Amino acid sequence: MTGAETGSGETGTGTRRRGRPPRTESADTRDRILAAAREEFSELGYDKTSVRGIAKTAGVDSALVHHYFGTKEQVFEAAISVVFAPALNAPSAIADGPVDGVGERLTRFVFGIWENPTTRTPLLAILRSAVNNETAAAVFRRLIAAQLLRRLAEQLDLPDARLRAELAAAQLVGCAMLRYVIKLEPLASADLEQIVARVAPVVQGHLTGP
Repeated sequence: MTGAETGSGETGTGTRRRGRPPRTESADTRDRILAAAREEFSELGYDKTSVRGIAKTAGVDSALVHHYFGTKEQVFEAAISVVFAPALNAPSAIADGPVDGVGERLTRFVFGIWENPTTRTPLLAILRSAVNNETAAAVFRRLIAAQLLRRLAEQLDLPDARLRAELAAAQLVGCAMLRYVIKLEPLASADLEQIVARVAPVVQGHLTGP
């Protein structure tokens, strides 16, 4: 490991400030910290995760985590922003096709993310943290409001567009919680096409109904 990663505070040319990466710090250090943060938050939840633990998992000094991201809350927001990135394409799912099919397109898009184990696992961790900790919930709300619901509302040329987008999101998030987190039967094992057939018309009503 380099001095930056072990926290020795030394470089090959002399002393540097604690936590400051040397000029030759590899470009993947930030990504390694984010990956470690996602792992820690997934396994331990927000409350039990610490910057020190994230640093240990990433193989860096905790000061370096602070240097790149700041507080634990900021690390959490950066980590979930990466995880949540696929969902930010949802507004495109609305725009790409006729308006009378927007509910089905959005429903299929959202459940497609949840059906994929690669994206489902970190999303489950985010939801668990948001449910159990107000700080994590505030970060999640901020991300949802600013980067997803606002953009969804902008695609709707209708009155109360923001409320419509929030109601549609509530419908989909609620179904996802029951199916993937709580695993309530028979919803948890129901065929996806059956779910889409029943949920999509409700989402359509929220988005474009009277």
